[in-house]
Amino acid sequence: MTTTSPDQGPAEATLEFLRSAIATEWREPALGHDGVSAWESEHGVVLPEPYRSLIAEITNGSSLGPPEDGGLLPLGWLPPDWPYDRDRNPAAPFPLREAWAWEGEPLADDHDERVGDVYNHGSILLGADDGPSYWVLVVTGPQRGKVWVVTEVGAYPYPMPEAVGFLEWVQRWHAGDGWWD
Repeated sequence: MTTTSPDQGPAEATLEFLRSAIATEWREPALGHDGVSAWESEHGVVLPEPYRSLIAEITNGSSLGPPEDGGLLPLGWLPPDWPYDRDRNPAAPFPLREAWAWEGEPLADDHDERVGDVYNHGSILLGADDGPSYWVLVVTGPQRGKVWVVTEVGAYPYPMPEAVGFLEWVQRWHAGDGWWD
């Protein structure tokens, strides 16, 4: 388990921005701090701030919000088209530090396992876009707190070449910045 304390919440200005970015009428009920702590204990990981406070205090998902196509998924949810149907392990190390375009590369014996690890280790799913493309928030390792895009052709830090944190991701969506702008 990561050593980050859940008591080190974000500044009130950050929470105010997140409240304003996701309209009240589109919010799912927040989990509360006890609900978040229970999920973290079950999965062996402490979620990064300010995402942790968002789902504890503001909303655990939103049908309108980042990402634009499907909104923000509730904690632990996967869409029906999730391509790697095996157990997710958020506490396992996220396997990447830089972009990996796996489409077209020579297939090693462990290729499918390595791709599956990108989908299922060290992250939680934020949402999906057409493509299929999935937004993940890394919760372990050197990329902890950063947002990545995992697609059928590879995995990339958003917005490239370096990943931004959850707050910056929401800010970009809220400002109307496009996918790779």
